[in-house]
Amino acid sequence: MWVCGALGARTPAQLRRRLFPASRRRRPAAAAFSASAERSRVRALVYEHHGDPAKVVELKNLELAAVGRSDVHVKMLAAPVNPSDINMIQGNYGLLPKLPAVGGNEGVGQVVAVGSSVTRVKPGDWVIPANAGLGTWRTEAVFSEEALISVPSDIPLQSAATLGVNPCTAYRMLMDFERLRPGDSVIQNASNSGVGQAVIQIAAALGLRTINVVRDRPDIQKLTDRLKNLGAHHVVTEEELRKHEMKNFFKDVPQPQLALNCVGGKSSTELLRHLAPGGTMVTYGGMAKQPVIASVSLLIFKDLKLRGFWLSQWKKDHSPDQFKELILTLCDLIHRGQLTAPACSEAPLQDYQRALEASMQPFVSSKQILIM
Repeated sequence: MWVCGALGARTPAQLRRRLFPASRRRRPAAAAFSASAERSRVRALVYEHHGDPAKVVELKNLELAAVGRSDVHVKMLAAPVNPSDINMIQGNYGLLPKLPAVGGNEGVGQVVAVGSSVTRVKPGDWVIPANAGLGTWRTEAVFSEEALISVPSDIPLQSAATLGVNPCTAYRMLMDFERLRPGDSVIQNASNSGVGQAVIQIAAALGLRTINVVRDRPDIQKLTDRLKNLGAHHVVTEEELRKHEMKNFFKDVPQPQLALNCVGGKSSTELLRHLAPGGTMVTYGGMAKQPVIASVSLLIFKDLKLRGFWLSQWKKDHSPDQFKELILTLCDLIHRGQLTAPACSEAPLQDYQRALEASMQPFVSSKQILIM
């Protein structure tokens, strides 16, 4: 929009007429933009081999590709640093792009120009990646139309930049594994994570009670207050969850039918121990890097179910239109003030080293967002 606005043009056609005089106007959009694209340089965070992100990621200049008939030129606005981004760079994720690769699986950009066959987006629109592996840690890029989904440009920038992964994961886990009704309980660990904060807010919007497990820390009361301000009903530490007194806790609070596990190890065992008979624990991460250990007696006598969730697999099993519908549902929650972005710290792209290192620190309370 800023390109068209600066030139007094409202449509791509008007933009082409102002950029290119009549003698050059016969070329299609792809050709028209290719000359300038070939001269453009893009700053991007690139890794050529897997390893420690702080060591293998470098800020480099790349050449911007020409805009083809089905392509979209996007100026990236903001992109977060997620745990999956770190795992992908380390080489221990379920989806690994061909190397060298640009980091980043999530973010929001603004459309600058489109090819002649593009119909679903236009200059000025905000767009997010349709799938992981797109490489969002760069100032601009040319993507295929199918690789992008448009989002409303009237939602906060941080919400748009963090919309496509964590809130989607939270919503699907709440909806797809148990038939929960208003008043039912959900228990989760890693409650301060991006997914955890989204679970709290979406569950509150659905009328569900959340029991939120976090690691003990010096500022535990500050964290507790922040999560309760998001809509958390109960916040307990890992240590408190293991105490005998929790039996009294569940005399007043319904036992959860659903547990969401992002940690593994002892933490996941405790979640299972407090599930209601017939309940389900969904594992979507393994921060402790320890296996999920399930008691045989719990599986037999309480008939508990163990499931896994990976958003990339959900996308493979569902159509692009279904993912678009999910995004619009979340945008509606944002518009209604029921879903906000996680606590974020913004960093300029050139300060990527600090952002990467901060994202890998223990007890992280703020998501790092790269501003382009």
